[in-house]
Amino acid sequence: MTLAETPVVRLDGQATTLGEIAPGVVLLVNVASKCGFTPQYAGLEALWQRYGDQGLTVVGMPCNQFLRQEPGTAEEIGEFCQLNYGVTFPLLAKGNVNGSAAEPVFAAAKAAKDGAGLAGPVLWNFEKFLIGRDGSLRRFRSATEPEDPAVTDAIEAALRA
Repeated sequence: MTLAETPVVRLDGQATTLGEIAPGVVLLVNVASKCGFTPQYAGLEALWQRYGDQGLTVVGMPCNQFLRQEPGTAEEIGEFCQLNYGVTFPLLAKGNVNGSAAEPVFAAAKAAKDGAGLAGPVLWNFEKFLIGRDGSLRRFRSATEPEDPAVTDAIEAALRA
């Protein structure tokens, strides 16, 4: 099974696949509303607005595994994201990124290496996984802002590929 074929559940509870939500290049991010990195929602939305018509889809998955920083219900999460950051990119249902209950898309994405060559568990909220049309993976850790040149350069290269 490819990453595009991986089953996911939208924030509204609708079952689908990653490829149906995001048919091109994907920036997959585990998100949380009560984290020091939460303002990155604005940068993620900016990427979606900037590159969406070129084939990038930003996909956020709320995760409560890190200090319970995403305690809300689906409705509360959706409302928070829209009211505070104007989020219009797709959000998945709240899920796990690590452990035996990790969502399949994150279980697969964790094979991606970061800039230091390290793969493995997600270390914190707002880790970013860039998935190319060919299934290639790149990882950016939480402290890397969405609009950092390392991220935008990688997005632009993936869109050209």
